[in-house]
Amino acid sequence: MAIVPHTPALDHTNSPPENAPRWECRVYPGQLSQISRVRADLTVDLDRMTNLPVEAREEMVLCLSEMFANACEHSRSGQDPDGRVVRTLDLPRPGAVRVSIIDDGTRTSSTTDTVPKVPRRRTRQQRERAERGRGLLILDHLATRWGFRPVLDFPFCAGLGTVIWAEFTHPALVSGGGTCGGVR
Repeated sequence: MAIVPHTPALDHTNSPPENAPRWECRVYPGQLSQISRVRADLTVDLDRMTNLPVEAREEMVLCLSEMFANACEHSRSGQDPDGRVVRTLDLPRPGAVRVSIIDDGTRTSSTTDTVPKVPRRRTRQQRERAERGRGLLILDHLATRWGFRPVLDFPFCAGLGTVIWAEFTHPALVSGGGTCGGVR
């Protein structure tokens, strides 16, 4: 039983509406030292959106940081010297913003589990001493929905990569139209 339930992965096979804003995906080296660049780039991309409050942007940037760190820590993206992490940003429907991280796949060492999961239940003392294991709890608390899926959903492609996504909705985007300037 999971501590914090999450919503199953979205169906990403539908094409976005023709007039939907689009951002180019960004590719980063799979190194934790890149987090400041990843955060800055998302901030720049989100600044193109009107009606998105600063607090909502900061929450998205924090969640992205956690997803990026997990990709570096738990996948080949951070293990291989040439490992990469891809960040995407899109508007899946009016009033919603989705940020995704795509990693390079399963690590070759068996010591690290590569499947994203919320940490097991801990005692208060264990929580206070823990130096890690809160990223997905933060994601679950701040995102409207989140989930993960394989890059390719074929049994013979297992381990090729994981997409972890977080979706955020905000009343200002729904009521204010949530337009994007200069994005296409």
